[in-house]
Amino acid sequence: MSRTLLRAAFVGFAALSAFSAGPIAAQQFPSKILRVVNPNAPGGNSDVLFRLLAPKMGEALGQQLVIDYRPGAGGNIGAELVARAAPDGYTTLIAAASLLFNPALLKNIPFDAEKDFTPLGVIADIPAGLLVHPSLPVKTVQDLIALAKQRPNQLNFSSSGQGALGHLSGALLNATAGINTVHIPYKGAGPSIIDLVAGHVEFSFVSIPAISGHLQSKRLRMIAQCGEKRFVSFPDVPTMVESGVKDFVVTSPFSYLGPAGMPQPIVKRLNDALRTTLNDTKNHQSLIDSGAQPVGNTPAEHAALIKTEIAKWKRVANAAGLKPQ
Repeated sequence: MSRTLLRAAFVGFAALSAFSAGPIAAQQFPSKILRVVNPNAPGGNSDVLFRLLAPKMGEALGQQLVIDYRPGAGGNIGAELVARAAPDGYTTLIAAASLLFNPALLKNIPFDAEKDFTPLGVIADIPAGLLVHPSLPVKTVQDLIALAKQRPNQLNFSSSGQGALGHLSGALLNATAGINTVHIPYKGAGPSIIDLVAGHVEFSFVSIPAISGHLQSKRLRMIAQCGEKRFVSFPDVPTMVESGVKDFVVTSPFSYLGPAGMPQPIVKRLNDALRTTLNDTKNHQSLIDSGAQPVGNTPAEHAALIKTEIAKWKRVANAAGLKPQ
């Protein structure tokens, strides 16, 4: 073979190898156990979601998924570990909504939530509701807004703490509706809900699974849901947008993420496994029964959500006078 033909053959082989590297990598992945980092303590919503989905995802991927608890610093310890991991798909993260609103509240976060992760899809959204004490003479969001305008700085809303999602939701309502209600922070969701039930505060934005029993017993009344669409378990309760509060969407998404720079074939493999798992009839219904709304969107849709939510909560925190600490 002449040198010219030999060189041409070599170039052709190299081009073919480069073309096929991605699909081959996807076919070979995963070849060992996958670690999923949970930046929260055992027993929380992220733990419940992982344990529910891990068996089916493991089946779809042909490898076991194991959880690695790394709680602390509002989820930032575990998230940083994943942000600094090798982008080979073997170390991933299940992250709560704090990943999206922490940039508005905390200084010196050791990673960039938009740039240092590869979005792999939103697992589920835990919907929140706008709850009022039954003694409050309101039946709709517009009733509440009208009452707040009549009684500025006299209506109180509770949350699980300063900078918590319930606090930011109340601040968003104040800013969007042009009202002034007073935030009462508590040390955790439990005490916040107890005082709402007791009538010590007038309203609160609370995760629906946490108050389903109080709704059934009519100790609390839900006048709106905060998601983009109505939650199937409460089909008669309108969303905030349907209630006339423009652009008021408060989601509590649980994200599935990897380190930045993951190869696209591996991203697709993990996203496909997640979506297959969420579309499984049994898993889908189990999530709904537990109070979660299954999502399973694409990596591109997930990336757009991260960008939008971070920007939104920065605007809300700024409007509420909350400075990063």
